Amino acid sequence: MIENGIVKIRHLYLSPAHVYVGRYGKPAGTEPMISVDEVECVAGKGLRGDRYFDFKEDYKGQITFFSLETWEDLCLRFNVADRGPDVFRRNAIVSGVDLNSLIDREFEIQGIRFRGTQEAAPCLWMNQAFAEGAEEALKGRGGLRARILTDGVLRTEQD
Repeated sequence: MIENGIVKIRHLYLSPAHVYVGRYGKPAGTEPMISVDEVECVAGKGLRGDRYFDFKEDYKGQITFFSLETWEDLCLRFNVADRGPDVFRRNAIVSGVDLNSLIDREFEIQGIRFRGTQEAAPCLWMNQAFAEGAEEALKGRGGLRARILTDGVLRTEQD
């Protein structure tokens, strides 16, 4: 169980449309991620307003998490200063936790329960979205896909 206060939600994003799914061999879509200060989590369905909301029963990626520390590391590694963490198309950018340690585990953030299902594996689009070599650099740290077990509202937190 993650103790309250250790994990911080730094950014929250919703995307009403897919930009990569079904576009192999074609240009990526242009629908931007929408930055929000809070998002409604609906158990078994996902994030209200997101492209994967009520996508299919028992979907493994009802919410996706990405590490702020990984984004900061990649910015340094690839000398990138003009791309935010939203380019990775994950919903919640968090700090203070090893996301891979939450695979196959239940955890709680801000009173909402989740179950980590698998790594949000990087795809070849990461090279275009962030920098050449990003897909390889993200292997093993592409984020976390999770199911939402209880309803609630996640909010961004700053220090």
